[in-house]
Amino acid sequence: MTSPGLEDETAAPRIIAIANQKGGVGKTTTAINLATALAACRKRVLIVDLDPQGNASTGLGLATTGRGPGTYAVLMGEVSLADGVRTTAVDFMDILPSTVDLLGAELELVAEQGRETRLRDAFAGETGGWDYILIDCPPALGLLTLNALIAASGVLVPLQTEFYALEGLSHLLRTVERVRGVFNPDLDIIGVVLTMYDRRNNLSEMVARDVRAYMGERVYNTVIPRNVRISEAPSHGKPVLLYDVRSPGAQAYIHLAGELLRRLEGRPPVTAIAS
Repeated sequence: MTSPGLEDETAAPRIIAIANQKGGVGKTTTAINLATALAACRKRVLIVDLDPQGNASTGLGLATTGRGPGTYAVLMGEVSLADGVRTTAVDFMDILPSTVDLLGAELELVAEQGRETRLRDAFAGETGGWDYILIDCPPALGLLTLNALIAASGVLVPLQTEFYALEGLSHLLRTVERVRGVFNPDLDIIGVVLTMYDRRNNLSEMVARDVRAYMGERVYNTVIPRNVRISEAPSHGKPVLLYDVRSPGAQAYIHLAGELLRRLEGRPPVTAIAS
């Protein structure tokens, strides 16, 4: 498990599902780099890679072979959460990796008892070592994402500034309402993060304005720009904050972590990453 932090090891973590049913919106990129920025603020962070593509695991330098038991084994009750977690190259940050077995998990879980609450059950009594748990959801509103929404206390929505952004957001909001009504009354949208923002593009500005009008203060002030360094970093198995901390993309995620901590904890963070 991660290096000991400064806060109470027994305190319950904030569990955040990073979700959007659309692919290619910066969901995994946000999970990796927000987690890294939080770890730089000396928050103990666990990333749960719940996407069968395993991009969060690869983006943190874990080879596809030799990851050991991961999310699939935990969901199927084969190992405990603690036994599935791996350390990362980032201080204060761990990961529950995705393995190839997760590809069949949706079908296998259908016939299992308590299939919707497997992740929440795995977290029970096992999460005292982290301040934040970020769940990188697959780009679909299926059984894996449902497990994440039931286990989480909040949903963070990366939203690409494109034409159909609000349509996709409305689908996700309806799903969150259903989950809140049936499984998890505490679930809430804790924020919308605009990603792949291009200030030179009138469409980006128009979409950002429309989303802010629709979601109000739930839309974060920080926007994540289109940035080549963000795109390059995963091929090196690093978060962009380690690949090029001075890049606009890295700086945006540092600001995003600061804004999230101010919103959720009401105090400014102390960051260990030089800007």
